[in-house]
Amino acid sequence: MKRRVLLIYTGGTIGMEKDYETGSLRAFDFGNIFQKLPEMKLIECEVSVHPFKKPLDSSDMGPEEWKIIANYIGKNYEKYDGFLILHGTDTMSYTASALSFMLKNLRKPVILTGSQLPIGDLRTDAKENLLTSLYYASLYENDEAVVQEVAVYFEYKLLRGNRTLKYSAEFFDAYQTPNYPLLGQSGVHLNVNKESLWRPKSGEEFSVDLHISQDVLFWRIFPGMHLNHFSEIPKVKVLVLQVFGSGTIFNTEKTQNTLQKLRDQGTEIVVISQCVSGGISFGKYSNSNIFTKIGAISGNDITAESAITKSMHLLDNPNNEGSFAKNFAKNLCGEVSE
Repeated sequence: MKRRVLLIYTGGTIGMEKDYETGSLRAFDFGNIFQKLPEMKLIECEVSVHPFKKPLDSSDMGPEEWKIIANYIGKNYEKYDGFLILHGTDTMSYTASALSFMLKNLRKPVILTGSQLPIGDLRTDAKENLLTSLYYASLYENDEAVVQEVAVYFEYKLLRGNRTLKYSAEFFDAYQTPNYPLLGQSGVHLNVNKESLWRPKSGEEFSVDLHISQDVLFWRIFPGMHLNHFSEIPKVKVLVLQVFGSGTIFNTEKTQNTLQKLRDQGTEIVVISQCVSGGISFGKYSNSNIFTKIGAISGNDITAESAITKSMHLLDNPNNEGSFAKNFAKNLCGEVSE
């Protein structure tokens, strides 16, 4: 029996073609993808295509679109063996991270992919990304999905979605997971690193939690920054603060007083690192002790994309028990090291 994969096309470069008269890129009718890419018919899976009514640039993707995708997967969860989301590259890591938190106890593959060049370009990376993503989205062993999480496939690499970051706007190899190994890699054979795959808790049923709060702010510090800027921060419930190295910030009384005021007004402060690799370690340097004093939350080695979307999902979520800080500290679906 062929596995069934639902392909959700949201927009992005992968679904574009060049108008050779004007030289501009334009979206093509993705319902005709089988004519554009006849190789899809040769893959041992049945593919159904569901395009967004209006293809979106990835910079226009946000919470409402995450809800649409998650809800659609939820409604079709029993009908399909896997899901493939075609997405623009600039915000793919945000969408992958958000979906990983919204799709609870996932036991089927949800793969996101895109491309750096349009599918009609002679040198495109779109065909390989799309075709191999379909293989991973339909990969089963002993009637069980091999991948049971939200993942990103790009340039021969299968990556945990909520660990990814886009590090290159130029190269085909555009994504990395600096703090987590590859889930798989395609070459002559389709390889999977089974030890790195996420598995949901046994006995827990799949469900969709669409809760997203937008009362979250991201702030990056820099040398010479005037602390008066902190007083200009609007009152928000969560501030994701990106600091130096393993968790250091300016060691002044004014810094502590300013951050303490934010805490006193009810703002949760999540501390993450500006470093691509490694993470936060309160107490390693004295300049990080301020965060312990004010009751800030360590983001450990979480990415900025994942910290932001995790905060948005957990904040004021009526389906959760316990405090925001307690829930944020948990490793919910492989987004942070334990």
